[in-house]
Amino acid sequence: MSRRELAKHQRFEQVSPEVGEIDEEALDDLMQADPDEALAMLADLVGATDERLRALARQLAGRLFLDLARSGGLVRRGAGRLVELPYQPDAGDLDVDRSLDAILEAVAGKHLVDVSGLRVRGWAKRTTALCLLIDRSGSMGGKPLATAALAAAAVACREPDDYSVVAFGKDMVIAKSQRSDKPSARVVTDVLSLRGFGTTDVAGALQIGALQLSRSAAKRKVTILLSDCRSTVDGDPLAAARAIDELVIIAPESDDVEARAFAASSGARIATVDGPSQIAAAIASVLQTG
Repeated sequence: MSRRELAKHQRFEQVSPEVGEIDEEALDDLMQADPDEALAMLADLVGATDERLRALARQLAGRLFLDLARSGGLVRRGAGRLVELPYQPDAGDLDVDRSLDAILEAVAGKHLVDVSGLRVRGWAKRTTALCLLIDRSGSMGGKPLATAALAAAAVACREPDDYSVVAFGKDMVIAKSQRSDKPSARVVTDVLSLRGFGTTDVAGALQIGALQLSRSAAKRKVTILLSDCRSTVDGDPLAAARAIDELVIIAPESDDVEARAFAASSGARIATVDGPSQIAAAIASVLQTG
């Protein structure tokens, strides 16, 4: 985008007073006054024709979007939680209190301890995998683009070891595959590089999402569909949705009629957002109710 096109943002001249510059203090002030507008502007700056401005925006956006996702309550909650488990070698530390009966019985009978009566305290690993599907068929500048990028940051923060991000229109763009080791900041900036294109293949996107999640060993597999769910190509989105383990939909608040109907028919949960600043909380909400 040229500086003339970027000037549609009212405070663009304050945020970028000179060619190739970003005034981070001015951007911080805008974040305080109007976070959605600030995020929308930053998303558009990533597509600037000014090479230096574009590079600065990418660097800043990767960090800022991840920080916002973390502050939205989506920081990964460690490797797991401490639980009681049946005895297995190297499964954890022996829980003497819970194993005492088996130990005393062995001592009294002068025989080896029956390990089936022993308990250990060990870590139960997190068992959730996420696939984010981003509808890029419509406008992908400003607020919609910022919303998509912040959604990617949110899933990256929640499940950094087991997530994927797929953008779809007519064709599919895999910003991150399920088990690949790709820096989260790069995933965010790659999403910010997307532009709207083509028709909307919801069924194809859901099938690709299912394929990505099939590569995970997690017990819980959740597909997050960021879309108005208005499919414009042949296919059966409803059948594809019903074949998915767990589907949640996040739709634009101003255009959610078809998404709500699709959610009701497919059994998916749904939330709506009015701008990028709401997406982290929306994702947290729909995942928590599952």
